[in-house]
Amino acid sequence: MTTTDLIDRPLEADLRALRTSAPADLGLGALVDVGLADRYAPLATPLGRAFVAWNGRGVSWISAAEPAEFEASFRARVGRPIRAADALPDRLARAIERRLSGDRRARVPLDLRGHTPFEIAVWTKALEIPRGEVRPYAWIAAEIGRPRAVRAVGTALAHNPVPLVVPCHRVVRSDGKLGQYSMGGPDAKRRVLGAEGLDTAALEREASSGIRFIGSDTTHIVCHPTCRDARRVTGRHRVGVGSLEAAAAAGYRPCRHCRPVSVSGRAA
Repeated sequence: MTTTDLIDRPLEADLRALRTSAPADLGLGALVDVGLADRYAPLATPLGRAFVAWNGRGVSWISAAEPAEFEASFRARVGRPIRAADALPDRLARAIERRLSGDRRARVPLDLRGHTPFEIAVWTKALEIPRGEVRPYAWIAAEIGRPRAVRAVGTALAHNPVPLVVPCHRVVRSDGKLGQYSMGGPDAKRRVLGAEGLDTAALEREASSGIRFIGSDTTHIVCHPTCRDARRVTGRHRVGVGSLEAAAAAGYRPCRHCRPVSVSGRAA
């Protein structure tokens, strides 16, 4: 035995005494960081408690389902491991809160891997709709350069994995009815839009009477009914219009903010 051995033995013993077990979720944490697993935590919404899943790439899933169902749906649809957390990371929670309050500049990273370019184009366009406003499916179809794909737009929105953050609730049927909503149907859609300040009852009444667009007889501009410009028009100057063709025939030009399109998806 050498002098070096005698010196190193106490050192080795000391190092062994300092050794502790790694946290049980250390491996999962590393996988979450690189997007190979996810965590999820609760989020307060106008519909009550929902859950948000995220990883190092961004938010990947949002649902109002209870934890067991949430995890099962996530694993079936996404195919990654997932584990509950106490809360969202502070920065992500603040960004989501800002986005839900109407700040479209708030950056909420999204992990949309596994979805088609068409679906991502639809969801990205939905992000442009301001809080408290709605657009028809045909508007999204026209905006992404697929005017004939109105039905496919509806299907893509129904499969939106991150509702509320990607506001599919702000897209309605071309006949003016609110349509379905993945987080609870039309009634839930009314609640979310109502929380954003939209009078859904008035919107549906106008739609039932055949009004699809609103014009101003002073500016001769025609808008989608919930456009911020349409809402500035006072009652005496407000003109309800059934089609863009009729509006154009009466000398109205389309609003540059909401860019109205006909039911077929064609711009005026």
